[in-house]
Amino acid sequence: MSSSLLHTELCGVSMASPIVLLSGCVGFGEEYTRVVGFSNEDVGAVVLKGTTGDMRLGNPPHRVYETPEGMLNAIGLQNPGVDKVVDDILPGLDFSETRFFANVSGSTIEEYEHVTKRFDDSDIDAIEINISCPNVKEGGVQFGNDPEMSARVVAACRAHTSKPIITKLSPNQTDIEENARLCIEAGTDGFAVINTVMGMAVDSETRRPIIGNVRGGLSGPAIKPIALLKVHQVFEVAKHHDVPIIGQGGITTAKDAIEFIVAGATAIGIGTALFYDPLVCKKINTGIVDYLQRHEMASVSELVGTLQT
Repeated sequence: MSSSLLHTELCGVSMASPIVLLSGCVGFGEEYTRVVGFSNEDVGAVVLKGTTGDMRLGNPPHRVYETPEGMLNAIGLQNPGVDKVVDDILPGLDFSETRFFANVSGSTIEEYEHVTKRFDDSDIDAIEINISCPNVKEGGVQFGNDPEMSARVVAACRAHTSKPIITKLSPNQTDIEENARLCIEAGTDGFAVINTVMGMAVDSETRRPIIGNVRGGLSGPAIKPIALLKVHQVFEVAKHHDVPIIGQGGITTAKDAIEFIVAGATAIGIGTALFYDPLVCKKINTGIVDYLQRHEMASVSELVGTLQT
């Protein structure tokens, strides 16, 4: 739906709605637009599938498994590589309809730099940095679980682009607030909070892991309370620097979305919910507009960070 109440500014990017479709859930944008009843008016931005320097085939199956109130996934960053994305896929996207954010991934600082530089010379509106990838030069330690390493990735990407940088923070770390603080100092323009929570599933009959990669990322309503807390914690740091947050993790209704905005999110990410209700965005937008009208608010921005503690 189109409503001036839904207009959102995120890192200088103007969006028709606070809804952002999350990376990995809609391919490179073309998957979702084929759904009957879809309207780009319902979506503020689309985050493209995670992209690396070279093509990746991803993890062995099974890659996806439904859990109570959620979903495990271990796709393994399957993608055609940044050159293919920039040269062949981006020209086919309609940038007049909605905003498109790239998702940059890598196993080394140098790979992050290379992919970021390629996207900088493109029509992409912003760059999301996935810092949950393992650093092969550091023995496989994930960048996102170490604040110093997270900041190094952000600083490296900042040096290679003038586009807005949105850092996707992992919940699988000790101190997300310190991570946020260091990433702000390194030059991030925004945050996506949170990435998936690590989990696994077991087949009791075969006594083997169900996910081919053994562990995977848990998303969906099961992680909503965790995500809400992390958004609140990051907001307590980010608000002093006017750094906005995309709140994400288990949002399936307008009520969920409003809770994240109250906790400090400027925009809200929708992912797992799309798999069982592809038209959920329209319902969420309608609910947000109804809430704002009932509370006599003129915009979503008036609601951001209004949690009373």
